Amino acid sequence: MNKAFDPTDALVQERHRRLLDVMAEQGVSAVLTSDPINILYATGQRNMTVFSLMGPFRFALVRADGHTVLWEFAGCEHLVMGNPVVDEVRAAPGLTPISGPAHVEGIADLAAQVSALVADSGAVWIEGFGAPVSDALRAGHLAVGDATGVLAEARLIKQPSEIAVMREAVRRVEAAAGSLEAAIAPGASEVEVWAEFHRHLIATDGEYVSTRLFQSGPRTFPYFQEAGPRRMEAGDLVCFDTDALGYMGYAVDFSRTFLCGDGAASAEQKKLYRLAYDQLQHNAARLGPGVRFEEFARGAWPIPAAYRGHGYYCLAHGLGLCGEFPYVPHYFEGENYRFEGAFRPGMVICIESYIGAEQEAQGVKLEDQFLITETGTERLTTYPFNEGLLN
Repeated sequence: MNKAFDPTDALVQERHRRLLDVMAEQGVSAVLTSDPINILYATGQRNMTVFSLMGPFRFALVRADGHTVLWEFAGCEHLVMGNPVVDEVRAAPGLTPISGPAHVEGIADLAAQVSALVADSGAVWIEGFGAPVSDALRAGHLAVGDATGVLAEARLIKQPSEIAVMREAVRRVEAAAGSLEAAIAPGASEVEVWAEFHRHLIATDGEYVSTRLFQSGPRTFPYFQEAGPRRMEAGDLVCFDTDALGYMGYAVDFSRTFLCGDGAASAEQKKLYRLAYDQLQHNAARLGPGVRFEEFARGAWPIPAAYRGHGYYCLAHGLGLCGEFPYVPHYFEGENYRFEGAFRPGMVICIESYIGAEQEAQGVKLEDQFLITETGTERLTTYPFNEGLLN
């Protein structure tokens, strides 16, 4: 393919090389995935991402020798023109019953193609396919492994071009969050205000929002209630989690809590906000290269008893093209901590905080995103905290 792909060639090539390095380290001869996020990671190609989350409609195979094949949605093969890492593009056969009876032949067709492509090793590591596909591959005398861990390890350590794109994604998503904050007003519905964030994100070439975590007033407790028709009232706490797949598909994940209207926050609201803020800052200060997950969890901010039953389910999690390994669990006195590993340079980590209790019938959600460096950490998200709630 002679045409230049675009100015992000380095990003595509760095990710592809990282995947090949991990495959070599783990002795994996070929990876086959239908996950649209991992297809993007491995090949640089995005196409109908949300649609592709609904089933195996596009697939990519990467061999340890670097040879990469993309089965693109039928009629979309031209989208791959100029890609620097894709050696072949083929039309994807239908693999699901929505294709009609022909999907049985489609499964057999894909299995035969994969068998020919990995004939030298006789093995393939797969993810995102149902039992009929794995059965067909095994029937073709292939050894079949699980590719999920291979791709997770590759994506764990961000390459230089990835970090540069993530910085730009943060800038754009923070601007979209500003549009949302400006729209918060008494009488506006949650979905109307949340839509302002979505509109700005898409208008600046974002991909999609993976949750609708925007809630107000009594709906801020318990957490994880998604945006609905409730109309906000003056004095409401308003919780927001970006969960945005932003520029070039990279996730931006930070949370802020606002106060609706021009009035002053109550003493109880300020107390909740201060506790959440202290939790976030304390735990963020404990991040660093080489810090083991158990060490981090044991030294985490001690959640007051009144709020423990409704806190966030993890202390921190990885981030890249979406939420990623590791999801670091809490440490509980007297229990064995079974989550092994440590923070490593090149990881992007989100620190989570939620403080809410039944007696207050409201809560505060805060979160920030950090890059683990060779010598410490860098806060990537810089959206301001609410001064009226913090002071």
